[in-house]
Amino acid sequence: MTRPPLAALAFTLALAIPGRADNWPQWRGPNNDGRSTETGLPVEWDQTKNVVWKLKLPGRGASTPAVWGDRIFLTSLDGESVVLLCVGTDGKEKWRQKLGSGGRVTGRGGEGDDASASPITDGTHVWAASGNGALACFTVDGKPVWEQDLQKYGRFGIQFGIHWTPALHKDKLFLQVMHRNAQKVVALDARTGKELWAVDRPGYGRGESPDTYASVGVWDGPGGPLVIAHGNDYCTAHKADTGEEVWRVNGLNPTTNPTWRFVSSPLITPELIVVPSCKSGPTVAVDPAGAKGAIEPGNPAERWRFKNTPDVVSPLLVDGLVYLLGDGTLTAVDAKTGRLVYSKALEAKQRVYRANMVAADGKIYLVGREGIGFVVQAGPEFKVLATNDLKEVVYSSPAISNGRLYLRGRDHLYAIGAK
Repeated sequence: MTRPPLAALAFTLALAIPGRADNWPQWRGPNNDGRSTETGLPVEWDQTKNVVWKLKLPGRGASTPAVWGDRIFLTSLDGESVVLLCVGTDGKEKWRQKLGSGGRVTGRGGEGDDASASPITDGTHVWAASGNGALACFTVDGKPVWEQDLQKYGRFGIQFGIHWTPALHKDKLFLQVMHRNAQKVVALDARTGKELWAVDRPGYGRGESPDTYASVGVWDGPGGPLVIAHGNDYCTAHKADTGEEVWRVNGLNPTTNPTWRFVSSPLITPELIVVPSCKSGPTVAVDPAGAKGAIEPGNPAERWRFKNTPDVVSPLLVDGLVYLLGDGTLTAVDAKTGRLVYSKALEAKQRVYRANMVAADGKIYLVGREGIGFVVQAGPEFKVLATNDLKEVVYSSPAISNGRLYLRGRDHLYAIGAK
């Protein structure tokens, strides 16, 4: 479970104080699991309905906003540069800082770009990565603190660009650098950028398989913390203080397919880690407490193995059900057994999903590439509560903070909430 120290305090207070608003310090929320404790969020929206404000961005991007207090952080292309933006919750830009040159659009159909990795903040500093290799730290007021070039681990060789979002745990920043010229898991001092360790994390992939678009996470339970890395046909857990490998999930690429590249990131919760693969391959549930060695059928740490997986969207766990979102289909399985609960088609004209699901107040929010967003009732009965059309391409995952849903389209940032 990835959680900055101050974010952990904020989350604890959110549980204890009714109506307390969550920060959204990283791309998957306070616990890096896509869930928020907030209630009363809007269910319906379009280009004007429940839109508190709409901000034109300097260029396209796919990074998810990170929100802390009255500040929103996101990266964007800006001409031939990549920039980190700070936007106030009033919809006005506070500052922007350059993350190096670039501005590339990559991938099939132009789906990728150099502003795809999401920033992360602890309320004092903000860290952001760019597809040109820049990884930088700033104060929340925009003062530069340090910068590193991730291409020092190997010149980038990856088909659809860099999407790795760092994970913050206490005073360490973790990331995976996985492409055809490097297979590394790295730990940095979050305040100085100094490398603490960098370990080789090989796989057996060939062709496109070494290209990894998933991001690391941190599980902080008994025997932890463990850094969870996902790519090149394996999911592995590493000791956070040394990088030593503890366990490895096998059988994620059962056919040694050379195009078996991981995009969807594992779901990390205290009791369960849900490991996706791709291309309708297996989804594996791991009991992380005491897990070690090769995680495969017969290892007591493997709870179940479901014969399907989301290709891009990361799994979500809400009230005992694991949700898997493919292109056009939402599947729910029992978190304890892996038993199928339902698999239902969503609206036909919205077929492609790149943004991760988020959950709050008994509802699941899904936004597709074409900008159509569904609000689905959480639970064993499939029920669509609302269908909303933003009429703008969306690759970024939603963020929830202070009673608002923040949606980042390709051209605009939207604040959705009560006016």
